Amino acid sequence: MDGGWQHLDYFAFVALFCIGLYVVLAKSNLVKKLLGLNIMETSVFAFIVTSGMVDGGTAPVVGPGIDAPFASPLPHALILTGIVVAVSITALALALIVEIKRQCGTIEADELKGAE
Repeated sequence: MDGGWQHLDYFAFVALFCIGLYVVLAKSNLVKKLLGLNIMETSVFAFIVTSGMVDGGTAPVVGPGIDAPFASPLPHALILTGIVVAVSITALALALIVEIKRQCGTIEADELKGAE
């Protein structure tokens, strides 16, 4: 790519992150806030995965006839771990939201401020 379009993917990641941040800050529904957090973490995951990309890079397997540059496998391994953690946190948060709904009768953050 040439010109200003070389890092178009970074602009997409920032836009996704900002959309998720807006949802977290602007919405009072707890499920919507959780979806906003998931959008934010997905944008971070995509950013980190693309940082491991090397133009013309091959798999990091050394053998006869294979030359550098190599693509870094570390970001991909880290993101796989991050995805597992993110799914676990999302499942826990959804279970907590269900319990909040059962106990308080609502999942709107504005209404929960006064509930005790």
